[in-house]
Parts: sequence; C-alpha cells; structure tokens
Amino acid sequence: MNVTQHKGLVICELPPEGGLLGADMSAPDVIGEAYEANPDIIAVPVSRLAPGFLDLSSRIAGEVFQKMEQYGRRLVILGDIEARVAASKALHDFVYETNRRGHHLFVPDQAALLARL
Repeated sequence: MNVTQHKGLVICELPPEGGLLGADMSAPDVIGEAYEANPDIIAVPVSRLAPGFLDLSSRIAGEVFQKMEQYGRRLVILGDIEARVAASKALHDFVYETNRRGHHLFVPDQAALLARL
C-alpha cells in the first residue's frame, strides 16, 4: 500500500494485486485495508475491480461508491478504462457524471489524480 499526501489530503493507493472490489472485498473491507493510514482518498487500481464492477447493470459500482460516501471516504478508480467507456454509453455517462461532481473519480494514473485535486 502506497500512502502519500497532496494538498493536505492523505491518499492511500492499494497495490495492484489483492482481493477484488465488488467480489472478494466490499467497500468496508477496502476501508479496513486502508484504515491505519486514515486516508481521505482510497485509490483502487482497475486490476482490483470485480469483473462486473464496470457493468452498471450489476449495480456493484453504485453500491460501492454509495458505501464509500457513507463512510466519508473518497474513492478513486485508478487505471485506463477508456475502451470500456467507449463501448458503453451508460458507463460513459456514469464516469462523466462522477468526475464532474468530483467527490469520487475515475482517472488513468496518479498524475491525473493529483491534477484533479
């Protein structure tokens, strides 16, 4: 786990390998994994998403984002999902709206995350 600070925010980036968010791990599990760092933002690599996470009909993403918000944490999905976004209008709209609000984010890399904060 990589913990950094940027503009007064503690960012905890989970490693690329480990349980899958939305399958093996729920939002509270992810928060628990990052608990010691007491992060403001938890960045989860795309490689740690359950196969159905980006399929909005599964409702996994919505439930995870909602739970993170209830626990007062910001969730960042870190990695390239451009091909998936291009293939699904619903996912495109979800990512666009999520990034527009800015509380939770989808970003391609850490540099893009830091630029958004």
